[in-house]
Amino acid sequence: MSTTDTRRSLATSALAAGGLLGGFAVARQSHNRQLGGAVLAAVGVVCTTRWQRSSGSVRAGALLGTYLVAFGASHPLAKKIGAWPAVAAVSAATAAASMAVSK
Repeated sequence: MSTTDTRRSLATSALAAGGLLGGFAVARQSHNRQLGGAVLAAVGVVCTTRWQRSSGSVRAGALLGTYLVAFGASHPLAKKIGAWPAVAAVSAATAAASMAVSK
């Protein structure tokens, strides 16, 4: 992987984590879950587009699935460790998966 590819992969990984964190923060601060969901969805579209361009449709689909599963998993995890720690954990896991899978 070239330096440019590594930077793009890192940037998309950070964006994916930021989408999860940002979506939660927007929902929490605005008291509007739909607005937080809109942030989550918009970032998911951008990340999926980037993953598809750099890594192909199959990997992009797998990473989008990871992003969505992370969102869903944060809810039961929050009951065990708290909301922010849960969102941080799934965001980190999503970023790591993105770095590992994307080209």
